[in-house]
Amino acid sequence: MAQLDDLAFFQRLARTGSLTAAARELGLSLSAVSKRLKLLEARLGVELASRTTRSLALTAEGERYLERGAAILEELAELEEALGEQQAALSGPLRVNATFGFGRHHVAPLLSAFCSRYPGVEGVLELSNYPLSLGDQGFDIGVRVGEPPDSRLIARRILANRRVLCASPDYVARMPPLAGPADLGTHACLVLRENDSDYAVWRFQRRGGGQEQSVKVAGPLASNDGEVIVGLALDGHGIVLRSWWDIHEYLASGALIELLPEWQGVCADFHAVYQQRRHVPARLRAFVDFLEQEMPGRVPAR
Repeated sequence: MAQLDDLAFFQRLARTGSLTAAARELGLSLSAVSKRLKLLEARLGVELASRTTRSLALTAEGERYLERGAAILEELAELEEALGEQQAALSGPLRVNATFGFGRHHVAPLLSAFCSRYPGVEGVLELSNYPLSLGDQGFDIGVRVGEPPDSRLIARRILANRRVLCASPDYVARMPPLAGPADLGTHACLVLRENDSDYAVWRFQRRGGGQEQSVKVAGPLASNDGEVIVGLALDGHGIVLRSWWDIHEYLASGALIELLPEWQGVCADFHAVYQQRRHVPARLRAFVDFLEQEMPGRVPAR
């Protein structure tokens, strides 16, 4: 039906945020996308969005059409999914969001393997510095560190993970005394800047005792990229607090040495999160099951 096609078109348009981006994603010319939006507005008799080629701002009517249209399309997808669940092969779109480092090293290979097993699945992996909104950005699954604060999301743990304090043998050989987390103030700490703060706070838990301690750290070198920070640690520039999944191979080879083993960074488990709905598509459930099953085999237990 033309109405359903229009709903799907407007959902795509609103998600991309501009006529130009929508045209690129749909494989159409800019003029074709603009003309279709005008025809849709003419049919409905209302203006859905004020726009330029670079930006799109929904009107109140556009927001209503977007919200109600999303519910209609979701119900239709759920109906078709429920009717077709007896089929052996999974199919349909699967949009996943993850952070750059973990997504590149672990989520991407598993999505590749999953889509090879189920050729009918149309996988899209979008990597970002920060978690993106599932609903606003149209993602089916997000891979997150920690459980989400949004109670409307379902979280399944796919990997147990903690942060580890470590440094290169070269730095350890010449470093000042380090008896506990409080001594980190006298050390060169390699800070991962993930926000606009001028400092970083590292949080620790004593093994077995539950005691927690937070320390403000600083150092001569910093970056907003985790791989860069690990590289600086390997070069002997200072101490780093990084996730087990990211540095376990360096610890095993001796390129990095764990410090203060009686202390450990706070829990940083990875979860696959998705929105609550009456019917979760089979391809989504299957991919989360696949992540839960395969991810631990990629990172040895701590």
